[in-house]
Amino acid sequence: MKSTRGLQLAFRIYKRSHHHSVGIIGAPFSKGQPRDGVERGPDLIRSAGLVEKLKAQGCDVKDYGNLMFEEFSSDEPISRVKRPRAVGRANERLAGAVEEVKKEGRTCVMLGGDHSLAIGSIHGHAAAQKDLSVVWVDAHADINTPLTSPTGNVHGQPMSYLIRELHSKIPVIPNFSWIKPCVSAKDVVYIGLRDVDPEEHYILKYLGIKVFSMTDVDHLGIARVMEETCDHMFSKVKKPIHLSYDIDALDPSISPATGTPVIGGLTYREGVYVTEHICQTGLLSALDMVEVNPKRGKTEEEVRSTVSAAVDLVLGCFGRLREGNHRADYRMPEP
Repeated sequence: MKSTRGLQLAFRIYKRSHHHSVGIIGAPFSKGQPRDGVERGPDLIRSAGLVEKLKAQGCDVKDYGNLMFEEFSSDEPISRVKRPRAVGRANERLAGAVEEVKKEGRTCVMLGGDHSLAIGSIHGHAAAQKDLSVVWVDAHADINTPLTSPTGNVHGQPMSYLIRELHSKIPVIPNFSWIKPCVSAKDVVYIGLRDVDPEEHYILKYLGIKVFSMTDVDHLGIARVMEETCDHMFSKVKKPIHLSYDIDALDPSISPATGTPVIGGLTYREGVYVTEHICQTGLLSALDMVEVNPKRGKTEEEVRSTVSAAVDLVLGCFGRLREGNHRADYRMPEP
């Protein structure tokens, strides 16, 4: 009986992997945080064979290339928000691009860049497909408002601009006026949190957002966490899923080349299991893969490991069977 169930599950995953229509957008943007290098993420992930490997899994893949972003000679902070003009304009551009990919009927894969880009990615997704569920896999909650942020870096704030219940807490910011909150707090689930600011703790509790910290992952196990995640998201209506995956959700032993690593993260197996489970729902509609930063790796091996993990996470979202695959091949390209 057990082996029969396993065969049925494998067959379901195999079937799904053969009708995914994928659209890839590169977003080489770093202004949502202070460390350069993260803008190289999209090209590094592609150079590790992402498109070819997706096609080998049976996916129909269209790579839309990298977006170009406007430079601002003067971009002074507003209400403690750093580089608001660049971040606002970049996300507006990204939102339009994601909306177009969704209108073409493809699952959108946004390769970052830093996590401030989730503003545009989720906003564009919601513009094309109403009523989303958001699964946010990250060491950090990224739900500080402009008024609570201790750093002013927007990569620590994106969710606050998107959640309807926080709309009244967001001040007027240049180039952010186009943003309309598009996600309800009840439709958000966090997985992997382990470095959350006190103000963020309060916001999460106040809004009643479902959170699985690393303590919960340790206690429940990743399979139970994913079961409860889906039970929560699909308790009433099954909505399209936007999976926003920060590579720092994984433990730094696996993905050290990232801007804000925090020890005690998801193992490789746990991280990939999240993607496999989301794939099995058949409801994945868009994916962010962000915060790969080669300049934060101390060695080429650290960069290789981080990039390979990012590729494998994307592949897991589209039906990759671990039994028949090896880690992504990777060679460090020239800058």
